[in-house]
Amino acid sequence: MDRPRIILADDHRVFAEGLQAMLDDEFHVVSIVESGRALLEAVAMFSPELVVMDISMPELNGIECVRRLRESTPELKIVLLTMHDDLGFAIAAIRAGASGYVLKNSGVKDLLFALREALDGGTHISPQIAKEVMLTLATGEETRPQLSQRQVEILRLLADGLSAKQIAARMHISPRTVEFHKYQAMERLGVSTSAELIAYTTKLGSGPM
Repeated sequence: MDRPRIILADDHRVFAEGLQAMLDDEFHVVSIVESGRALLEAVAMFSPELVVMDISMPELNGIECVRRLRESTPELKIVLLTMHDDLGFAIAAIRAGASGYVLKNSGVKDLLFALREALDGGTHISPQIAKEVMLTLATGEETRPQLSQRQVEILRLLADGLSAKQIAARMHISPRTVEFHKYQAMERLGVSTSAELIAYTTKLGSGPM
């Protein structure tokens, strides 16, 4: 019996290669990529049955990749494998069309279960957050990744067109501190470019994050 073809997408190559070794008995890893755009290209080239990807990746984040892949390849099964246990990320991934959301600290058994469940047409979420995610999805309540008040303020100033130096002067902090909070927010929100970060902030308007 042919092993299902799978693509791994993670910007930590050593982790991805270790994952390949663990999955190799049951799945045929046809490609390992390190960015969102490379993933889209690899899917078009190799036509896999499954994709396992992280959320935080260069060029395109995992959730945006899920949205694009669901549009271009609706039959593809996608499982997010990530360290982010924030409900907002998990809910966004499932709503975008992911078949699974697995935490990296869950272990290989949880990932294997998620992959098998995806191939069978099901959805699996790591037990640590499954109850809260399913409850939120059932009630329709919106959950977003939580940012600190300082991060929120910096993002809104960036969306208003201020530079890091101008924000630093206004907030009486150093430009380096502004950049630190900016990149912490990018990691928290699962975005990989300043344009995506500003688009996210603009979409939320003046309401709370």
